[in-house]
Amino acid sequence: MRKILSCEFNLDTACVELRLYDGTLLSIDCTAVENEVANSMYQRSELDWLIYNDPLAYAELILKGDPELYLKAVTEKIPRD
Repeated sequence: MRKILSCEFNLDTACVELRLYDGTLLSIDCTAVENEVANSMYQRSELDWLIYNDPLAYAELILKGDPELYLKAVTEKIPRD
């Protein structure tokens, strides 16, 4: 991946915006991502936490990773005794 100069969540557009070293501006539509990959309120909550607290990690997850696999791992339901 190309070098990232800045990354922030734009509340007006509901997008995580990345500015790359070569001047390219990438915009990730967070609503569309949630509609596509999140199957429960817990998964949406996890994505929301990343968007607001660590937008760079969110962008890397979407651009490099497998968000469905990540969400299954962090929102695993563990039965209580």
